[in-house]
Amino acid sequence: MPAPLRLRGARQHNLTGFDLELPRGRLIALTGVSGSGKSSLALDTLHVEGQRRYVESLSAYAKQFLDRLDRPDIDAIENVPPTVAIEPRNPTLSSRSTVGTATEAADYLRLLFARIGTTRCPDCGLDVQPDTVETAVARLARLPPGTRVHVAFPLPRSVRLGGETVRENLIALGFVRAIANGVEFRVEEAAGELDVPELLVVTDRLIVGGDWTGRLADALATAFRHGEGEAVARLGGAAGETARFTRSFRCTGCGRGFPRPSPAFFSFNNPYGACARCRGFGNLLEYHADMIAPDPSLTLAAGALHPWNAPRYAGRRRNLAAFCARAGIPVDRSFQDLGARDRERLLHGDRGFEGVIPFLESLVSKKYKAYVRFYLRRYQKQADCPDCRGARLRPEALYVHLGGASVAELSALPVERLRSFLAHAHLATRQRAVGALALAELDSRLEVLEQVGLGYLTLDRLTRTLSGGEAQRIGLANALGARLTDTLYVLDEPSVGLHAADIQLLLTILRRLRDRGNTVLVVEHDLEVIAAADWVVELGPGAGEHGGRVVFTGDQRALLASDCLTAAYLTGRRELPRRPGARSVSARVRGSLASPNGRGGTNGSRAALFLEGAGERNLRDVGVRIPLGAITAVTGVSGSGKSTLVTDTLYRAVAERLQG
Repeated sequence: MPAPLRLRGARQHNLTGFDLELPRGRLIALTGVSGSGKSSLALDTLHVEGQRRYVESLSAYAKQFLDRLDRPDIDAIENVPPTVAIEPRNPTLSSRSTVGTATEAADYLRLLFARIGTTRCPDCGLDVQPDTVETAVARLARLPPGTRVHVAFPLPRSVRLGGETVRENLIALGFVRAIANGVEFRVEEAAGELDVPELLVVTDRLIVGGDWTGRLADALATAFRHGEGEAVARLGGAAGETARFTRSFRCTGCGRGFPRPSPAFFSFNNPYGACARCRGFGNLLEYHADMIAPDPSLTLAAGALHPWNAPRYAGRRRNLAAFCARAGIPVDRSFQDLGARDRERLLHGDRGFEGVIPFLESLVSKKYKAYVRFYLRRYQKQADCPDCRGARLRPEALYVHLGGASVAELSALPVERLRSFLAHAHLATRQRAVGALALAELDSRLEVLEQVGLGYLTLDRLTRTLSGGEAQRIGLANALGARLTDTLYVLDEPSVGLHAADIQLLLTILRRLRDRGNTVLVVEHDLEVIAAADWVVELGPGAGEHGGRVVFTGDQRALLASDCLTAAYLTGRRELPRRPGARSVSARVRGSLASPNGRGGTNGSRAALFLEGAGERNLRDVGVRIPLGAITAVTGVSGSGKSTLVTDTLYRAVAERLQG
C-alpha cells in the first residue's frame, strides 16, 4: 500500500489551515455544502500542487512554454502523485477538434490508411499499387511454360542527346540489345533505330520454365534501376504483348499519378492533407439570400435589402431605385413576391448595377477591420465545401480505401459500427500483418469509447458540439486509454448533467481507474456516488467563512456511524423539509402529469411554441410543443439529443426568426 497523501496547514481560499491524510489507490468522495471549500481543496490545492511539481521537474527551456503555477497556500503536501483534472464541462471552442482527434483514434486511423490503404484510380477504377521485384516476378511466373520473355526498361527520347551519344552510353553500360517499334536489334549495329519516341533497352531474354525466377528477378532489378522505377516485359518476343511495371505511384491503366500516402496525407489539420478550398474546415461561409433579405415581406422601398439600410449607404439605395426604374422592377412589391429573375439580378447584379452580393464581396479586402468582419458575417451561412463535400480532406486522400471505404466514410460511422467494420473488413493477409499494431491500438481506443457509453458518437463529430457529460466521458476515455498508474485523478462533480441511468456507468469507469492503482478524488453531492466511495471527506459545516473545516474523514462504516450532515441524509435520519400539506415528490409528479397546469385542471388555451421537423445531428424529425409561460423540462439519458434540441435547434431557430 503506497504512503498516504498528507496535507499540513491547508489555507487556500476559505480553508482554515487544517491537516488531512488521504489514502492512495482509493475512490475518495469530497463532499459538503456549496461553498464549503471542496474545489479549493481538490482543484486549487491538490491538483495545482501536482501540476506545479511536474512543471518544476522540466528543463528551463520547456518551462518557458508553460504557464507559471503559483504554489497553493499550504504548509506542506507529502506524497502527492502526478495529477489529472477532469471537469464536467466542454471547454473546446475550436472547429478543428473532433472526437477522433481528442481521443487519438483519428491518429491511428490515419496511420492505418497510410500503411495498408489502397489507392483507387477514379478514372479507370483500378487499384494503384507500386510494383516491386517480388510482385513483378510473381505476376510473370504465372505465364505458360515455354513463353519467351524480353525484360527491358523504357528510355525516352532526349532532344539534347543524339542517337550516336545514346548508343555509346548504352554500350558503356554493357547493354547489348534494344527494341524499337517492335523490332529487336543490337545496339552496336544501330543507326536510326535509336531516334524513336520510346526505346526499350533489353536487360535479359528468358524462357519460362525451370529455375528461371532468380534470373528474372535480377533482370527486373536492373530494369527498375536504370529505368528510374519503370520496367517492361515483352511476352512472346520483341513484338509481343507488353506488361508494364512501375515503382512510382501511378495507375497502370491510364498513367495518372497520385501522391504517395502518409499519415499527414489524411489529416485535415495538416496543410498537406487539408482540402485547399476550405482549409480543412469542411465548410465555407457563403452569402445567403435569407440573411440579406431577412424579412421578405418588406418592399425594396421599405428596406428589404438589409445590407444597404444603414445611412452611409444612401448612395447605394439611390442606385438601386434607378436600376429598378430601368429594369421595370417594382419597388412597392414585397421581396418574396418578386420574380426569381428579378431577385437574382438584385442579389448578383446586372449590367450597370452592382448587386448586393458583389458589393459584399468587394469589402473582403477590408476584413482586417473588425467592424467589416462583423458586418459581413451577418449575411453569411455555413455551407458544405463543394470540393471535399464536408470531408475536410484533399480529393486525393479520399481515393484511398480500406476494406472498400475511405477515411471520411469510416470517420462518419458510429464507434460501435466502426469497430465491427474493422474486425470484419476484407483485408489481405499482408495488410493484416502490416497493420496489426495500428489496428490493435485503434480498436483499444474505440473499445474504451464504447465502455464509457459513447459508442453512438462518430469520430468526425466536432468536440465543441458535445454536451458537458459527453465531454467529461471523453476525458475519462482518454484517462482509461492512457493506462496511467499511481496518478491522482480529480473530478469536479462528475454526476452533474448525467441522467440517473448514467450514474452506474460513471461509477464503473471510476472504479476501473481506481483498480489500475490510481487515486480518484471526486467532488460530489450525489448520494449514490458518495455511497460508492471507499473514503469520504466532508467539509463544512457551512459555506464561506463558516466552512473550510474537515467535518468528517473516514471509510463508509465510520461515515454511517457519524453524526455529520451527509451521513444523516445517507441513513435517512434527515430528509428535505416539506411544507405543511405538501404532497410527496412522486405524488406531485403524478399530479403534474395528470394536470398540465399543475393545479388539477386543464389549460388547453395556453400559448405554445411549436417546433417541427428537427433533424440536427441525432434528432430524427422531432416535433415538440412547448407551452409559453411555463417551466418545461427536457430530459433523457446523456447524448439523447437534449442540448441539440434546445440549444442548437430551438434557440437558433427562434433567434433567427426574431433577428436577435
